[in-house]
Amino acid sequence: MVRTLILMRHGKSAYPDGVGDHERPLAPRGQREAGLAGHWLRETQPPIDAVRCSTATRTRETLAATGVTAPVVFEPGIYEASPRSLIELIQLSDDDVSTLLVIGHAPGMPWTAWELAGNRDSIPAIELSRKFPTSALAVLEFDRPWAQLDPGAGDLVRFHIPR
Repeated sequence: MVRTLILMRHGKSAYPDGVGDHERPLAPRGQREAGLAGHWLRETQPPIDAVRCSTATRTRETLAATGVTAPVVFEPGIYEASPRSLIELIQLSDDDVSTLLVIGHAPGMPWTAWELAGNRDSIPAIELSRKFPTSALAVLEFDRPWAQLDPGAGDLVRFHIPR
C-alpha cells in the first residue's frame, strides 16, 4: 500500500501585543490561505485518514480553516520539533492510515520534507528548497509502513503554495 504524507506549515500568523509565540492566532491572510489549502487537498489528494497537529493556536486555526475532518491528535512535541523527532512521531502512525496530514511550523516542516525526500533533484524538491512559506504543503509518497520510514525513503510528488 502506498502511504501519503502531507506536511503543512501553518497559515500566516498575526502578532498581537502581549501574546506569546505559542498562542499567536492566524492573520486574515492566514485564514484565507489555509482555506485555499483545504480546497486544494480535497481536490487533488487522497482522503486524509488522520491528522497530527501542533498545539499552537495558529496550527489549530489552520486545521480548522482547511475544513479537514479526519481524526486529529494534537501533539505538543510538533512545536519546535527537529526532523528526527517529527519522523519518529510519523513512524508511530497506525498501519491502517493511508494518508497522514501533519500541521506544524518552520523549520520543522521544510526540513523534515527535505530529509524524507529521496528525489532532491526533482522540480517539487527544488521549489521546496527555495522557500516553504506559510500554508505550503509538501506531499510525499512511501512504499512501506509508517514504522519503516527512513530519511531519503520518500518520493516528494507535490509542493504546493496556496495563494
